[in-house]
Amino acid sequence: MAEIKVGANQGRAKSIRQMTRNPQFRRCAMFRRTIAATAMLTMLSALPAMAQEVTDYLGVPGPITVGDTDYVLSWSSNPSEGYFKQEYLPEGAVPESYESMVMVEFLASDMPLTDVISAQMQMINARKDTDPVANAALLQNDETGEFVLDFLLSAKDENGEFILEWNGYRYAEAEFDGQRGSILFAISERAYGNEASEAFLGNLREFKAQRTLDLTKADLPELD
Repeated sequence: MAEIKVGANQGRAKSIRQMTRNPQFRRCAMFRRTIAATAMLTMLSALPAMAQEVTDYLGVPGPITVGDTDYVLSWSSNPSEGYFKQEYLPEGAVPESYESMVMVEFLASDMPLTDVISAQMQMINARKDTDPVANAALLQNDETGEFVLDFLLSAKDENGEFILEWNGYRYAEAEFDGQRGSILFAISERAYGNEASEAFLGNLREFKAQRTLDLTKADLPELD
């Protein structure tokens, strides 16, 4: 995959000690993922409660394997016509404190993939004044036409401790229920607390390279 310049800060992420001293950092709510362009700029919201019964809207019941981990369907939503979201967690994990999550989303739209990704990039760039680690890079696979957006975000918990979240978003064109649109196949990895976040940053280069490889080697979910 070739790396595309996207205007995001590509510099080395600051340490937790540096971020703690940053007077511009304000506590913010954690974020949800979405590929809908109209929703991407308002992603800051609480995690959904774990439902007892989860509807498989997309015909992807799981488990989904990424790397050496199996993920089972844990939450789903159909927030608007033609837009479906499903989340998968390792067995026994809960969304409120997950460390690793897989997401599959479909948006029925004639919007080009580049426009979908541009909306996500705007959200990341808009966070830079308040998020000291907001950072992104975009990769394109010329053979498949797919894109992978690799980005890092942070927030603070109720005790003032950092939560770091790295995401790998794999975008492709897709068809579902007779409609053309975009599929998002993604992984999200978190570290909780200053000490864990410091270690997470220290190993980030190697970690995200491996997880991006895991994501791109995994089979793209078939929507049914």
